[in-house]
Amino acid sequence: MNDLYPAIEPYKLQRLAVDHHHHLHIEEVGNPAGIPALFLHGGPGAGCEPYHRQFFDPDLYRVVLFDQRGSGRSTPHASLQDNTTWDLVADIERIREALKIDKWLLFGGSWGSTLALAYAQAHPERVTGLILRGIFLCRDQEIEWFYQQGASWVFPDYWEDFVAPIPQHERDNLLHAYYRRLTGSDEISRMATAKAWSVWEGRTSSLLTNQSVVGFFSEPHTALSLARIEAHYFVNHAFLRPDQLLKEATQLAGIPGTIVQGRYDLICPMKSAWELHQAWPDSELKIVADAGHSATESGIRSALVEATRHFARLLG
Repeated sequence: MNDLYPAIEPYKLQRLAVDHHHHLHIEEVGNPAGIPALFLHGGPGAGCEPYHRQFFDPDLYRVVLFDQRGSGRSTPHASLQDNTTWDLVADIERIREALKIDKWLLFGGSWGSTLALAYAQAHPERVTGLILRGIFLCRDQEIEWFYQQGASWVFPDYWEDFVAPIPQHERDNLLHAYYRRLTGSDEISRMATAKAWSVWEGRTSSLLTNQSVVGFFSEPHTALSLARIEAHYFVNHAFLRPDQLLKEATQLAGIPGTIVQGRYDLICPMKSAWELHQAWPDSELKIVADAGHSATESGIRSALVEATRHFARLLG
């Protein structure tokens, strides 16, 4: 079974001002003359983690990672101002141009898969391939499944903690109830709801609950940006038209892709991965039989590393 490459430090760090408000943290790892690849983190709002660098052979790849607007080490932290899907797509183009990269491989999981698809459909001429995990198309039914009713039937114990900060009379629309508190002026309420939102996601991310994943999601800095930015995107339908990413999958024609999907992913159920695969003939769907959503699960890790090896052979 494949596993992650050894831990590695960036060979270059920089900050990029993408407008008058947002400054992005960007890092490059691996071989400066290698195959260009862009890592897109999840959330939105989660930020990059050190292990994200380890999916790629550092001798073969030049990997670019960045914390999206309001996330991780980008500033201002947890900001919702000028923070939309299309602002992020424009940021990716700014980064590509600043780094003088002509085309690159995109690697993204969960929300990272959403953003990768949006960018690839807008700029197909800049994409050499796609490696996507835990497909999230940001459709209303996917949001409803995880934040109103669906996943709650599988995790009623964790769900009880998720709904606890919301009064009974507001629970018919939990997303908007959370959004009001996450964007309100009461700092204590904002942090309490941010932690409840993020812990729900962390607990349900793996087939077997992984305490290190829960710990990352519950850390206050991460919890605040994750919860605020996710809620902001989701109440706005991710700034996408209904079914936009599926309807525009024709833009991916000729772009090879690998989709890695955990069979028991209850954050982003497999139906979306299946539908994307059907709409994108150049894709290969790899179903991991004993995994949920998280990229930390052994079968998911192995499939993702194999995908980067495959693309190194294809693009090298």
